[in-house]
Amino acid sequence: MTAGSPAFAARAPDGYIRFRLRGVDVVARREHTDSVRQMIALPHTLYEYAARHPGRRRIEGRVPAYAVTLPDNTTRVVVRHSHHGGLLAGITRDRFLAPTRAPQELSNALRLAALAVPTPMIVAYAAYPAGPWLRRSDIVTLELVPGKDLAAVLMQPLVEDDRRRVLQAVAELLRTLDRAGARHPDLNVKNVFLVNRCGAWHAYVLDVDRVVFGRTGDARITEANLRRFLQSARKWRDRYSVQIDESDLTRLVAAVTRHG
Repeated sequence: MTAGSPAFAARAPDGYIRFRLRGVDVVARREHTDSVRQMIALPHTLYEYAARHPGRRRIEGRVPAYAVTLPDNTTRVVVRHSHHGGLLAGITRDRFLAPTRAPQELSNALRLAALAVPTPMIVAYAAYPAGPWLRRSDIVTLELVPGKDLAAVLMQPLVEDDRRRVLQAVAELLRTLDRAGARHPDLNVKNVFLVNRCGAWHAYVLDVDRVVFGRTGDARITEANLRRFLQSARKWRDRYSVQIDESDLTRLVAAVTRHG
C-alpha cells in the first residue's frame, strides 16, 4: 500500500490523525499521536512494544493482549494483535486483505459511542505489510479499570445479589445495542467487559469490527444478539463451570425483551 492508495488516502475520522512511518499505516487520536509515533519509531510493532514493556499486564485470549502505559507515562491502554478465528484460522492466521478490519472497527466504535453504546475508545491502529495485498494489524484501546470480562467475573465466587447486578448490567448493554440497531455476530461472554465503580456494575462491548447496523429496535437484531450471547453463556457454564444457570438467563431475556 502506498501513501497515495485509496485505503491509505481515506480521511481519518474527526479527532484522529493518519500518518505513515517505516512503511506502516497508522491512525491515532490527535492527543496520543506523539506516543504512538514513539512506539512505531522503535524497531518493532505496537504489539511488540506492549509485549516487551516492563510494566505490561498480560490478558489471556485467542492471542494474548497486553495492558501497558503509553510513552506519555500517563495513559493506560490495551494493545492487541488482530487474528482470524474459525475454521480457517490456522491458514489465514493474522493476515488480512488490506486495509484489514481495523478501519471498520474504528468506524463501528465511534458510531456505537455516538449511539450511547459503551465500548472502549480506540486510541490507534496500525497496519503492517504482509505480502501482496495483505496486512497485519494492531489495535490500541483505552484500558477499562477496574474490570474483567464477563467470563472472568462469573468464575469468581459471587453472592446471589452480585450475580443479579452483573446480569442487569449485561441486560442494559444488550438493550443499548437494540436501541442502536447494532447486531454483534460474536457477542460472547469474553466480549462483554464489566467494570465495577463504587459498587455499581457497568458493561461494555468489545471486538466490534464485525458489528452490523440495521434498523433501531428491530426485533430480529435483538433475537440474534440474545441467541449468540445465550449460546456462549451456556457453553461456558457447561465447559468451565461459569456461575450462570437457566433461571439467570431467563431473567436476562425477560429484562432485554421487556424493554425492547
